[in-house]
Amino acid sequence: LRILVIIGLIFMISGCGTKKSDKGENIDVVTKNAVSEVTTTKKKYNDLVKNNFVSYNGNLSIKNNKLINQYDEIVSLRGISSHGLQWFPEFVSEKNIKIIKNWGANVFRLAMYTDEGGYLSNHSLKDKVYEMADMLIKNDMYVIIDWHILHDNNPLNHLEEAKAFFEEVSAKYKDTPNVLYEICNEPNGSTSWDDVYKYAEEVIAVIRKNSPKSIIIVGTPTWSQDVDKAALKPLSDKLVMYALHFYSGTHKDDLRNRLNSVVDKIPVFVSEFGVTEASGNGNIDTVETKKWIEYLEKNSISWVNWSLTNKNEGASFLLPNSSNIISDEYLSKSGKLIKEMLEFYSVSK
Repeated sequence: LRILVIIGLIFMISGCGTKKSDKGENIDVVTKNAVSEVTTTKKKYNDLVKNNFVSYNGNLSIKNNKLINQYDEIVSLRGISSHGLQWFPEFVSEKNIKIIKNWGANVFRLAMYTDEGGYLSNHSLKDKVYEMADMLIKNDMYVIIDWHILHDNNPLNHLEEAKAFFEEVSAKYKDTPNVLYEICNEPNGSTSWDDVYKYAEEVIAVIRKNSPKSIIIVGTPTWSQDVDKAALKPLSDKLVMYALHFYSGTHKDDLRNRLNSVVDKIPVFVSEFGVTEASGNGNIDTVETKKWIEYLEKNSISWVNWSLTNKNEGASFLLPNSSNIISDEYLSKSGKLIKEMLEFYSVSK
């Protein structure tokens, strides 16, 4: 019996190096082929899903004052803002969104004015925001829902209305990674950072009841230029970013230096910029615009251009009286410059 056991063990050991599959193939060959197939499939999968849109990046968060995706990778959002939706809604169409997405844009900002015939006097504008946001979500884009204060100066003037609006909107989009909330576009006039801080605390608390993971952008005083004041007293919420707005024909080294002084202290999001003077009109400053964008890209700061409209002013994306469908022949000087930068940076990153 002992001899038979030993002989059996010898046969088992001698057969280990030449095992056959059911099909008669060597096991090591089968394994090698399987590994190769898995590697190929994995590469195809990564090629499919790794992009700069929501399907890959998912819920955004903040780390070391940078925007990061669900894989802990630094991500930049680049895109365009609407003009006032009460005036120019027709430009926010699915056809236009697909065009700018093809250029590399991965975010679109819905500028819902509160004053000037906006939401405060026309609550039905909210339905237009929902329609557009749903369309952007369907197209794998991030969307900024912007409570666009301007002539109403201080966001505290309409605190309760803002809380009611964001309570409803955040409930609707509570499980949607695409949506970011910009809760006060450009505080201005005598509005202090303490005013904005008080307002933001209350509005953020409303949003967080429904949407604990969403990025919230908070405007800063002086038309969202005083990021230095926000840096001295930042909000406690860890998913808040602070808005900086610039118009390159007016805001140059002084404002860039101010931004540079806080870029390692607080997370900044350029949720609006134009290539003209601060009025939205005047000459286009290509040199300063490129300086700004090069700085933002170097520091992984997201940016959104003002604005997708054919209004007769320099900052408009399209020529006056052009079709409401984007085409190269109707791009203004501003539109051509922004298209160039979207295409360049979406490929180079």
